[in-house]
Amino acid sequence: MAIARDIVAETPNDLAAKARIQSAKLPDLLIEARHIANTLVSGFHGRRKRGTGDNFWQFRPYVEGEPVSRIDWRRSARDDHIYLRDREWAAAQTVWILPDQSASMHYQSRFSPIAKDSYAMLMALTLCDLFARSGERVAVPGLMAPTSSRNAAEEMALNFAALKEPYEYGHFLDINHHSHMIILSDFLDDPEEIRKKFASLTSANVTQHFVEICDPAEERFPYHGRVEFFDPETRQHYLAGRSETFHDAYLRLYQARRQSLTDFAKISGSSYHIAPTDKKMSTVILALAAMVGQASGYRRG
Repeated sequence: MAIARDIVAETPNDLAAKARIQSAKLPDLLIEARHIANTLVSGFHGRRKRGTGDNFWQFRPYVEGEPVSRIDWRRSARDDHIYLRDREWAAAQTVWILPDQSASMHYQSRFSPIAKDSYAMLMALTLCDLFARSGERVAVPGLMAPTSSRNAAEEMALNFAALKEPYEYGHFLDINHHSHMIILSDFLDDPEEIRKKFASLTSANVTQHFVEICDPAEERFPYHGRVEFFDPETRQHYLAGRSETFHDAYLRLYQARRQSLTDFAKISGSSYHIAPTDKKMSTVILALAAMVGQASGYRRG
């Protein structure tokens, strides 16, 4: 639900216009995503695990019983120790990235420098660029097939720019088993409906990472006096004469919804992250990168 003063109802044409505006922002968001990715890349370790592959990772001391063929004799000749040459683990994972662009995501209060949909898209493009650089395959459900191209972020931006209406997540028929899915949304729907929507992914061994994009006004409810509230999803209006009287009840419901989804994430083996639009997204991005990079027990999907 959007929270703001003097909001007017938006028609489908209004939402289509916003979709076109968001598409026009994509080149700038892509540039900013590249800038963020370049800043974070030194702290992003990707898939650096020991295993079979072509890229050198490290030298380590030989342990009795290991294959002699893996000994690096040139390195071992430098001192009195025998060293093995380890290669970096080469199996790629598929990471599905889902930036919700539905009506409630258009919201931006005076406390935030960016709307929720733009923040979600910026984070999605940054994650796409980082994962593609590390050799993972990235995709968008229903929009972009898995790709390991170094230009994956540009491909994602082009796919979103070609949309005629806002992108909303729905069915996940194209999601392959044993992959990761990062969902960037405000999760303002009924928590029970959200749990039902993603339950099928849990049974398919898809590791889910929920990132709640929230405007600071949604977390604080900083309103006083006469305020009209409008829900862009249901198109309902409510005019509050003394909006401050709803402050405590609203915050209880807001936090209960968040706790319900956090509990669902824990039970299903997923992760849950909070990303306020007035804060830098680097902490959440690095946390997601670490979780995907350290994942094990999956197969190439």
